Amino acid sequence: MPDRHSNIFLIDDHPLVRLWLAQLIEEQSDLVVCGEADNVRDALSRIAATRPDLVIVDISLPGGSGIELIKILKSQYPHLLMIVLSMHDESVYAERAVRAGARGFVMKRETANQIIEAIYKVLRGKLAVSNAVAKAFADKFGDGRALAVGPTVGLLSDRELEVFELLGSGLDTRAIGERLGISIKTVQAHCARIKEKLELSNATELLREALRWFESHPRC
Repeated sequence: MPDRHSNIFLIDDHPLVRLWLAQLIEEQSDLVVCGEADNVRDALSRIAATRPDLVIVDISLPGGSGIELIKILKSQYPHLLMIVLSMHDESVYAERAVRAGARGFVMKRETANQIIEAIYKVLRGKLAVSNAVAKAFADKFGDGRALAVGPTVGLLSDRELEVFELLGSGLDTRAIGERLGISIKTVQAHCARIKEKLELSNATELLREALRWFESHPRC
């Protein structure tokens, strides 16, 4: 464990989650919560002011996404450590989060001890993922095969997957744009590329496939 206090910054749009995390972290003698935010814009400005050692970030955030935020933070602060704590399926998002720059992925269903263990593991310079994800990473680097996330959805970019998932959750293009902080035209462009990659003929097929996929990946 680190010899000095490590400053942790929390990014989650649920106040109760932030409160619980803060209490959990502050119970550790060498960890301190130095700040928190519930959206991408505030996270960027407050991280610039607080300069934490490690950031814990959710994937779904107002005004953007955790994956995109990780990419921005990684470019601005190359040595900043980041862990994703999310209800989203690790088999779909863990590799994307690590590719973006995160050093850990923990699902919110895990125990408090597992979350704290992940924090210390990342602070020690190690990767904190589940055994299943670690095995998938080993398989990938061992023989060059990509981490399996399905034969079709795995073709989508990080942003396209976000749009696809939000479509499946019942949001229309305007609501998706507001959620991700992008224009309706940009959402429509993403939808067009999704249809092409998934070989879907029209918007009805796209919506039906998005709903089916969303229902098959329940949130924890």
